Amino acid sequence: MSEAKIVLPLLTNSQLAILWCVLASAVVSLAYGWYLVRVVLSADPGPKSMTDVADAVYEGSMAYLRRQVKTMLIFVVIIAIALFLMYRQVFPDQPSLSVGIALAFILGVSASYGAGFVGMWLAVKGNVRSANAALTSFKDAMELAFKAGGVSGMFTVGLGLMGATVIFLIYQQDAMKVLVGFGFGGSLAALFMRVGGGIFTKAADVGGDLVGKIEAGIPEDDPRNAATIADNVGDNVGDCAGMAADVFESYEVTLVAAIILAAYALEDPTFVAAYGGLAGASAFAMKLIIFALILRGVGVFSSILGIMAVKVPAGSEMRDPMRPINAGYYTSSISSVIGFFIVNYFYMTDPRTGAPDWRFGITATLGIVLSIATLLLTNYFTHPDKGPVTETANAARTGPATLILSGLGEGLESSVWALMVIVIVIIGAVVIFRESTALQFYGIALTGLGLLTTTGFILAMDTYGPITDNAHGIFEMGGVHQEEASRTLSWMDAIGNTTKALTKGLAIATAVIAAVSLFRSFIDEAHLGSIGVQINTPTVFVGLLIGGAVPFLFSSFAIKAVGRAAYQVVFEVRRQFREHPGIMEGKELPDYGRCVDIVTATAQKELMSPAILAVFAPLLVGFGLGAGALGGFLGGTILTGQLLAVFMSNAGANWDNAKKKVEDGFLGGKGTDVHKATVVGDTVGDPFKDTAGPALNPMIKVMNLVGILAAPFTTVEVGSITATSLAVTVFAAVMLAIAVILSKRGSIAEDEGKAAAAKAAA
Repeated sequence: MSEAKIVLPLLTNSQLAILWCVLASAVVSLAYGWYLVRVVLSADPGPKSMTDVADAVYEGSMAYLRRQVKTMLIFVVIIAIALFLMYRQVFPDQPSLSVGIALAFILGVSASYGAGFVGMWLAVKGNVRSANAALTSFKDAMELAFKAGGVSGMFTVGLGLMGATVIFLIYQQDAMKVLVGFGFGGSLAALFMRVGGGIFTKAADVGGDLVGKIEAGIPEDDPRNAATIADNVGDNVGDCAGMAADVFESYEVTLVAAIILAAYALEDPTFVAAYGGLAGASAFAMKLIIFALILRGVGVFSSILGIMAVKVPAGSEMRDPMRPINAGYYTSSISSVIGFFIVNYFYMTDPRTGAPDWRFGITATLGIVLSIATLLLTNYFTHPDKGPVTETANAARTGPATLILSGLGEGLESSVWALMVIVIVIIGAVVIFRESTALQFYGIALTGLGLLTTTGFILAMDTYGPITDNAHGIFEMGGVHQEEASRTLSWMDAIGNTTKALTKGLAIATAVIAAVSLFRSFIDEAHLGSIGVQINTPTVFVGLLIGGAVPFLFSSFAIKAVGRAAYQVVFEVRRQFREHPGIMEGKELPDYGRCVDIVTATAQKELMSPAILAVFAPLLVGFGLGAGALGGFLGGTILTGQLLAVFMSNAGANWDNAKKKVEDGFLGGKGTDVHKATVVGDTVGDPFKDTAGPALNPMIKVMNLVGILAAPFTTVEVGSITATSLAVTVFAAVMLAIAVILSKRGSIAEDEGKAAAAKAAA
């Protein structure tokens, strides 16, 4: 049976009442987010010199998102129409379902984009207010920045939970058929926003650093650098909007996976027999689905408690900002666990005994354990005061080469331990539900639900990073001179890099958990349950190899795009310094808008190749080599995608914080050869940690969801190629060829060749 044929039991009155309560919790999340908006906007934005800079960042950020919508729109419309036409064949007697899947896809895109937009909107309002609050105290600046970040978290949770619950209330018995479209829409939007925002932010950052810090010897946020506004805009479109969309789709996809797997349990004879036949098993499967939705409601309140717990004692001097953030996270985590077991006690009773089945609360708690272990590992490898970053900073004493080697080594090692933690959690879920394969996979999805129960707090922690980065930049560019406030913002900025790395680690972990859960859904959808994915079969092994290679090609597209865009920024900043000497003398303002225009245009041009690759690579393998090969493809993508993502994220953060450690006075501080070496390492790490690495998360889930959506139309055996499958295979191959060709546009070598030819002709 596939999800196309699953019809859930009728919802009882008590289950409908629970769903309405879950929907109410989504409203509470949005209401608390709006309350935080009011609190942040009521704060004083400071002097005009700072608000002018903040206004420029705001305008650039909003202009980029408007451009992003136009780029996404064509792609979204084409896929929505394709989904409608495909599923008209699957549901010929229920046209409302094919319409519903297409509309749910559009709703998923809109909700993911909306979560990113709202989070970024308040981030660009909160940055200047946090900078101004630093003039008063560390307490005010720290708490205001975190509350501004909390808006992103609460709106993401509210929109995600509301969308899924409304779909369930409308479609009820057929909700399974529609929710996959909703998750796919969220994942695709996240992919666009992650890749586009990542290219934008790192092109501006790398280009500005190379000319400003190394060539001109001026500080990072010096107003004489034409790339500074673009850099600050990039922090918002990449780390605020992009991350919010990324976490939103993780939040949705883990929920969709859990619901699908709960329904698929009805196909497991062991599960059906254990719960008293089909009638009893159906009733319990519905409890599993409702339990997943209730846990999302628990997460609203645990996230609110966590955000409220981030407090700095009155009158305290500047200290490690991670202390109140950690206190908030542990508050959110502990309250989540308490919520798990309360819900478990009252709702998840074993129908065979009437007693609570504590396995469900325990398995959800494994997700919290995974999140804490991931946070501790990431913190160890990226915190400025820990051994790995200190060692990397020391390696800069002999130049950028040894620094880069040290960071590479730390990133590679961190990827192994991150994977081992995920493996242990998956094995734990399997052991807990050892009597039923269906429950084992539901348990794996449940760990993902547990991990993301604190989504509101996780996103607050992430958005805190770009807010403090912007706050520091606005403070410097605004020409406000107060040493204590500058030190406060600099330290908050450095810790912001760690919080961003922490949340990226969590996003990667959830991507793997969700992908494993979705992989099981694909197996059932493709009717491979009886034979499995046999890698000893040549075509399946070929699929495995191709799937393992795709994350490398995807990363190549993203990193080369950053390199090309940064190249243009470097030449633009150099041109302005050369043609307008008054800029360096402080007599003339640079043309900030020109750099913003360069990276905006480049980001939109470059993001199409990764998006095409993520959608059409699984279609090529599935329709060309069969369902088994597609299973191998997805397995290869999950494995190498996770390893690459953690490696690039942590290596990049390691290099970045090594630079900040030196800038804070370690080994001589700014202006030294050691500092210049760390700047080189940071520019190498920027596209690692903020472009390619984070974008692999939505890529993994997009490919798995494409696999599930395409599975009913693929064949089990190679050789049974139809005219339709041949046409899809050829079309997918053509699209992938176009993606590769598009990725070569704007080649630096070609541009240099044309310039040399023009000079020779002249």
